[in-house]
Amino acid sequence: MKKSNSWLAYSILVVIFFGIWGAFIDTPEKNGFPATLGYVVWALMLIPAVIFSLSRNNWKLATDKNSIFFGALAGMLGSLGQLLLFIALKDAPAYLIFPFIALTPVVTVFLAVLILKEKTGVYGWTGVILAIVAGVLLACQPDGNGSVKSIFWLVLSLIVLVLWGVQSFVLRIANDKAKAEDIFFYMSCSSMSLIPIAIYLTDFSQPINYGLNGPYLAGVIQILNSFGALFLVYAFRYGKAIIVAPMTTAMPPVLTVLISLTIYAVIPHPIIMCGIVLAIAAAFLMGLDEAKTSVKED
Repeated sequence: MKKSNSWLAYSILVVIFFGIWGAFIDTPEKNGFPATLGYVVWALMLIPAVIFSLSRNNWKLATDKNSIFFGALAGMLGSLGQLLLFIALKDAPAYLIFPFIALTPVVTVFLAVLILKEKTGVYGWTGVILAIVAGVLLACQPDGNGSVKSIFWLVLSLIVLVLWGVQSFVLRIANDKAKAEDIFFYMSCSSMSLIPIAIYLTDFSQPINYGLNGPYLAGVIQILNSFGALFLVYAFRYGKAIIVAPMTTAMPPVLTVLISLTIYAVIPHPIIMCGIVLAIAAAFLMGLDEAKTSVKED
């Protein structure tokens, strides 16, 4: 793989891996494998990605305070969001949740403006406005929709959105203080530290599917997420942010929605569909604006 083309290859892999992961993440749970144990599998599937990352870095690992602190903090924010995401998927399908969660740049933009005093442009503010409208539309439950049990998914998704938005903000700061491989390692360690809590929250009195379509299928699905996150790091390393950011922010939810709608064989209510489209458009605009800002700063 030539370095000049690496960014495109990695970006495409991010879209494919995250898009497919989002569409099938709730499948093991529907097969009788608890969401809490799904988290355990997800955390363990970070190990292969960590090994791959360290091998590419000649097995070097930094132990300075910045690498450990920012990596652990980012990992804790991401893992808490991941755990809540599993629970949210009990009440709503992926084609509703993932476009909503794709609005995480709203949180990142506001934090960057308020704390780092960064400026966002027309694309960014347009994306924020569209995100607010999309959130309202996705919160609507028209009569006859029948795709969700309650709006509890919306509350959980909002918390995930905030957690992952803050995580992106932390990573933005961390990239100036530590190497990507080191951050990814400590992120993974932080995520795995919550495994005992996930096991404790598991109701073992209920039947649990330990078959091929339970934990083993979960492992195949979750490894897509772990390597997708790692490939995202490399996409930004080799490519221009102005191209990579919008592509990797907006395109995975599109693939998730397309696959999910095909699986569910359902066409959402027009109001919900408008919300999905606006959410994806908002994510694209905010990603584009952040990329333009990064290029100007460089």
